Amino acid sequence: MTTSVTLSVGGMTCSSCAARIEKRLNRIDGVHASVNFATEQAAITYPDSVTTDELVAAVEATGYTASIDKADSTTETAYLPRLLVSLALTIPVVALSMIPALQFPHWSLWALTLATPVVFWGAWPLHHAAWTNLRHGAATMDTLVSLGVLTSYLWSAWMLSTGSDHLYLEVAATVTTLILAGKFFETRAKRQSGAALRALLDLGAKDVAVLRDGHETRLPIEELAVGDVFVVRPGEKIATDGVVVSGTSAVDASMLTGESVPVEVGPGDQLAGATVNAGGRLEVKATRVGADTQLAQMARLVADAQSGKADVQRLADRVSAVFVPVVIGLALLTLIGWLVAGGTVSAALTAAVSVLIIACPCALGLATPTALLVGTGRGAQLGILIKGPQVLESTRKVDTVVLDKTGTVTTGKMTV
Repeated sequence: MTTSVTLSVGGMTCSSCAARIEKRLNRIDGVHASVNFATEQAAITYPDSVTTDELVAAVEATGYTASIDKADSTTETAYLPRLLVSLALTIPVVALSMIPALQFPHWSLWALTLATPVVFWGAWPLHHAAWTNLRHGAATMDTLVSLGVLTSYLWSAWMLSTGSDHLYLEVAATVTTLILAGKFFETRAKRQSGAALRALLDLGAKDVAVLRDGHETRLPIEELAVGDVFVVRPGEKIATDGVVVSGTSAVDASMLTGESVPVEVGPGDQLAGATVNAGGRLEVKATRVGADTQLAQMARLVADAQSGKADVQRLADRVSAVFVPVVIGLALLTLIGWLVAGGTVSAALTAAVSVLIIACPCALGLATPTALLVGTGRGAQLGILIKGPQVLESTRKVDTVVLDKTGTVTTGKMTV
């Protein structure tokens, strides 16, 4: 007997983090886990011999946080102050470093002063993530960026102490600012897609008029139970899935079916929650409530589509697991190679830092899950439900599209 659960995972900063957590969870006997960096969730199937506490402990053992309850995702406002301050300080650093006409006596000291808060405060989330992973014996994309930024800064500080103006402060400041900008736009895309899912759930009614001993009692929708009979007046939303016991009306079900013309209903007809009563007064007996309703199933379909992984994303996760150690090794070989070939220490360090920073495949690890997240969320807003990322990925092979009018190509009964 197996059970499924979705954990909210905090602290992930790149696809390497997701790959590490997924690998750790899948080591537990009978557990199958899929961790999605974009949605910050782990979809897990586990046997009865394993508890959710063990699953949470496994995630926390890798240096991240986990909970069963949906945690609030990091919003873009968490990065905005760091981004704005870093940008304001980086512009003069780059200008002083790249435009000789702007340089004045001791300009390098001013550049160092301006770059210091960018490197240590602005890039703190990157350094913290790199250190957390290092303590657990792992290296991620943050490791590459942190190493590159700190190496550039510390080398510049050392060169400045020797009286040299061959500095790389603009490299450290610019890379930090660009990474923060990427984090800002990434978290904004996540929030907007999450809002699409929340908007879908908000389509449901918030309260309901339940018949008790012949009298109507207004109750919160959460208190409605299967078997309760409730009243739906013209213009009101159907509170939950049910069957008509009294009255006739026309119901607008376009939200579920896309059918623009209201459907005539009477005693014995099935109704779906969140559809709108466009005609007369109805008395409806609740048959499904809460997570069992069609609306809740639609929301789960969207959530599952957002948390799933396309084949190209799985490839990116596998690559990222070994990519970081390889890049660090290549950077060291580059440094040694330049020195052995007779290059200056400055040139060798520049080449090594370039390997660390340029090789970071953040776009590969982020582009696919974010595109799927935004695409499925936008689809839900437009009334298009997408079963999973594999479906989107397969659309590149589509050569014929059939647009259906209910009752022609299809029967009008929704099935998957």
